[in-house]
Amino acid sequence: MALSTKADHRDLDEEDEPVDAGRHRPGGAAVTVLLVALTVPFVLVAINRLIEVGGIRAAVVAAALTPYSVPLGAFLTIAGLSLRRWAVALIAGLLTVLMAAVVLPRATPDARAFVQGESVRVLSLNMRYGTADADVLVDLVRERRIDVLSLQELTPTAVDALTEAGVDEELPHHVLDARTGAPGAGLYSRHPAELVGNAPATNRQPIVRVSLPKGAELEIVVVHPLWPIGAGTTDTWQRELAGLPAARASGPIRVLAGDFNATLDHGPLRGLLAHGYQDAADQTGDGLRPTWPAPDTVFAPPLTIDHILVDRRCSVEDFDVFDVPGTDHRAVSAEFVVPS
Repeated sequence: MALSTKADHRDLDEEDEPVDAGRHRPGGAAVTVLLVALTVPFVLVAINRLIEVGGIRAAVVAAALTPYSVPLGAFLTIAGLSLRRWAVALIAGLLTVLMAAVVLPRATPDARAFVQGESVRVLSLNMRYGTADADVLVDLVRERRIDVLSLQELTPTAVDALTEAGVDEELPHHVLDARTGAPGAGLYSRHPAELVGNAPATNRQPIVRVSLPKGAELEIVVVHPLWPIGAGTTDTWQRELAGLPAARASGPIRVLAGDFNATLDHGPLRGLLAHGYQDAADQTGDGLRPTWPAPDTVFAPPLTIDHILVDRRCSVEDFDVFDVPGTDHRAVSAEFVVPS
C-alpha cells in the first residue's frame, strides 16, 4: 500500500508541473527571434516618422522607407497572431494602424475645388547629368501639350540635344543655366518667361516668372537640393529645402517643380506643404507612385522624390509619371488651373 501511495503522489506531482508555453507556440525560439528581428527595424522606422527625428543620415533613410512600413507591419501583425507571439502582434498592429493613417491617404484623390482660370501643364525631369533621351522628352512635351518644362541636371550637351529634337518649336521661351555634371538647371516655356531670382542651393535653382495668355503670372522654381545621404550633406539638404520660397497668400501663383530628394515623409518637405502648397500627386491619389529609380537603372527601393508643389489657390486636375530613357528618374507632370 505504501508503494502505491508514493506512486499516486508522484503522478499528482507530475500533473501539477507547469507546462512550457513555448512548446505550444509554432516554430519555437527560432521563429520568435526572426519576428523580433523584423519587428525592431519596423518599430524604428515608425517611431522615426511619428516623432520626426531628422538631422542625421539614418533618420533621413528611415523616413524615406515609411511607405514600406505598412505592408511589413501588416505581415508582422498577422504573423504574430498566427504564431501566438502576442507582443509582436500588439506592437505591430498599433503601429501599422498609425502608419496606414499617414501613408494610405496618398492613394486616394482629395476633393477638388472648382477654380475658374487658365489651365497650365508642367513637366519636370532630372536628366541625370544631361543624359536623358532628348527626342523622347520632346515627344512627351508634344503629346502632353506641356506648357512649362522644368529640368534638373541640365548640361550644355543636353541643351544642344533638346534644340536638335525641336524643343524650341513647342516651347520657344527659356531660361537656362546649363552646367557640366549635376548643378545645371533650366526651364522651357510656351509663354514668355524671365529669370527673377535663384533659390539658394548647391545646385542651380532658378526662379522664373511666366506670363500666361490671359494676364495671370506664374512663378516657377526649378528645385534640386543636394541629396541628403552623402558625406556631410544632410544639414545642407535640410537648409536648402527650408530655403525654398513659401507660397503667397496673394499675388502671382508660385509652383515648385523638380527633384526634391525628399518624400512626403521628410519633415522639410512637409514644412513646405504647411506653407501654402499642395503636392499634385497627393491631390490626385498618385502620391505613392515612385519616381526614382526608373526601371532597370539603379538597385534601390522605389521612392517618390520628384514632385510638383502647387499653390493651394489652384485646382490640381491631373498628374502622371513617365519613363524617359537615359536617366534614373521618371518625369512627372501636373495639370492645374491658375485662378484668373
